[in-house]
Amino acid sequence: MNPGTLFCFAHRGYQLRASENTLQAISQALELAVGGIEIDVWNIGGQLLVTHDRRLGRLLSGNELITDLHPDTLRERTLPCGNKIPTLREVLELVGNSAQLNIEIKGPNSAALVAKEIRMFVSDEGTSFEQYIVSSFDHRQLHECLHLIPEVRRGVLFSGIPLDLAASTGPLKAYSLHTCLDFLEADLIADAKRRGLKNYVFTVNNPDDLLLLATQGVDGVFTDEPQIVLDFNTQVLAGAKSS
Repeated sequence: MNPGTLFCFAHRGYQLRASENTLQAISQALELAVGGIEIDVWNIGGQLLVTHDRRLGRLLSGNELITDLHPDTLRERTLPCGNKIPTLREVLELVGNSAQLNIEIKGPNSAALVAKEIRMFVSDEGTSFEQYIVSSFDHRQLHECLHLIPEVRRGVLFSGIPLDLAASTGPLKAYSLHTCLDFLEADLIADAKRRGLKNYVFTVNNPDDLLLLATQGVDGVFTDEPQIVLDFNTQVLAGAKSS
């Protein structure tokens, strides 16, 4: 089977060029004309902030749970690249209609706010619901999104291999299955395909893995190094033209 091209989601923006999940990292990825951007959101005091970790200590000093802090307290702190933690609205405005945006719900009680923010932005700016994917390991919040904003596609996150493979995507009326590279399984990929799902794999940073995934029929990847995916796709297309 000849490999196909892979849809490229820049994982938390281009985080090797700027602090992850910042407007600068997202801008760096958009300059490469990637197909998609992936970000993480938490409900912090009623505001949707774009950040990954539940506790301070990795990118910001401290050790508090971020849900114990006021959103303004987090927003005042400076990340290593000099940026601040953005809001979801700021990211929506930056991305506009230039790429797909995968919004991963990390924190609890976020689904209703995500649905409200996307609906307001689409209404204000005239973008399309089809531009967005809401994903999460918390399938209950995805189910909430199904009822609150069914127009937005849902991506179901797995970090292992469920006994029933991709069956849990059915009640969620999912668009895509997002699986961990460490648990790559042909049966899981095939089951998702039979169900009409897109197969996206995270987090893929090695060119050899790109070839393996493309050969197995995976549709796209989340990567910290979007340039390697774009280079891979260029090679695939060049090979197709010469054959």
